[in-house]
Amino acid sequence: MRTKLAQKQIGQRITELRKLKGLSQEQLAKHVKISRPSLAQIELGNRSVDILELQLFSMVLGFTLDDFMSEDFSASSAVDSKEEKKAKKSEERISMPTLQVNKFKNVVLYILERCAGKPNVGETVLYKLLYFSDFNYYELYEEQLTGASYRKLPYGPVPQKIDTIIQQMIAKGQLQRVKSEYQGYAQTRYLPLEKADLTALRASETEVIDRVVEQMSDWSAAAISNYSHKDMPWLASKDGEEINYELAFYRDAPFSVRNYGDELEEQ
Repeated sequence: MRTKLAQKQIGQRITELRKLKGLSQEQLAKHVKISRPSLAQIELGNRSVDILELQLFSMVLGFTLDDFMSEDFSASSAVDSKEEKKAKKSEERISMPTLQVNKFKNVVLYILERCAGKPNVGETVLYKLLYFSDFNYYELYEEQLTGASYRKLPYGPVPQKIDTIIQQMIAKGQLQRVKSEYQGYAQTRYLPLEKADLTALRASETEVIDRVVEQMSDWSAAAISNYSHKDMPWLASKDGEEINYELAFYRDAPFSVRNYGDELEEQ
């Protein structure tokens, strides 16, 4: 089980992993491009670590973010786990979440039922509503909603295969594509021609989607894109690459949707 770690816990775990690797503070600091005093403060729990730094630590010390965040963490098992995963690529592929096309289509219809009539809800807004629905659900329940993969593109996270899926839905008479103009800009909109099959969605899933729609469906394309650019999964990903769902566990307010409560350790 994952937990949100306090600075002191992060420092202790990095110290254990550094010693297991036989590295001095000076050597590790050089590898992650920070000063030795900064590393010392991190290990003492007096300095926070941002996600980009943590990714560097994971590469140098040989751990996965998932293992590092586990409440059952141990330095040796974290390193062993990563090596095991490298040796079992085929098993990894089987366990990787895959796109549930039917569910994804029903999520698209469900979102559009609630906000397609708003003049601001074009293609860009729809993509961001899908992104926040998927990542918020993953942060809350530690499992996939649709299994869609998202890439970091200039205007924000975009679901992969979305063009193909939209074309399928148009061909089946589920959606209508409309070209329009909004605030002086060309806009592509989608109108639902049938209702979502609610038997394909759990109550917990529709609840998360409803919250996202309620919060963001009135935002302009520029506003929701700018907001997505400040979300940790976006910030910590490289341009053009797939956004890792695990990064949702490093969110802070106002993006985090999970109440970690007692999981936070008093410092």
